[in-house]
Amino acid sequence: MESDANYEEMKSQHIVINQTKSESNGIGVAGFIISLVALFLGWIPFLGWFLWLLGVIFSFVGVFKKPRGFAIAGLVISFISVIFLIFVFAGLALIGAAVA
Repeated sequence: MESDANYEEMKSQHIVINQTKSESNGIGVAGFIISLVALFLGWIPFLGWFLWLLGVIFSFVGVFKKPRGFAIAGLVISFISVIFLIFVFAGLALIGAAVA
């Protein structure tokens, strides 16, 4: 009899499994990856500029979603690559002016 009571008691218990959904920011990660690719391909005239623009846009949109880490890193990499590109073009302009 006692085992029947234990069985009935176990049968009435509910098990709750709480699985937390891991958050991801796909557009922020895409902006980060595109910014990295643009950093290395920035010297190709139109491809590098197009990738840079896409990286900035995706990273900027990704900043407004959580988690923000990759999106912020993508923005930083994009702006560092633009500063680097400006210095490269300024150097080329100075060399061109010195030759002429």
